[in-house]
Amino acid sequence: MANLIHNFPHDGVVTVNRVILKPEYSLDDLQERVAFLCENVKTYHSTTGFVGGFVCLNSGNVSNEGSTIGQAVESPLKGKEALIITFWNSFAEHEASHKSTTFQPLFQKVLECCENGNEELAYDMLWSGAAYSAEEADKARLAKEQAA
Repeated sequence: MANLIHNFPHDGVVTVNRVILKPEYSLDDLQERVAFLCENVKTYHSTTGFVGGFVCLNSGNVSNEGSTIGQAVESPLKGKEALIITFWNSFAEHEASHKSTTFQPLFQKVLECCENGNEELAYDMLWSGAAYSAEEADKARLAKEQAA
């Protein structure tokens, strides 16, 4: 199966930054600052361990089907919580990127918007994959039915 992030190694590292926007900053402020930071990482670290990444915003939706903590309601962090998720060949390469003189000023600008400061957690990848094509999904369902 194809990797979710092209060329991401099976033993790669995923980092997750959780950003909660301060009330005095707009989502546009955050998006602009994160865009400059992400462009910097792509430009200066694509050859030193950076594989890819994405930024996502809390939509406010809470899954009743996937949550086990009671009846779901709209998240109070809707529109003000974002995750910055990056994929790296190794944790050491990620850490080196943060020491870059081009990275730090842009990183500080992002942190100005954050009411929660920043805690960046690193995870070892256990699994990633893209969805099946329609034909692959049909074959997978047939194989499961025949094996049952």
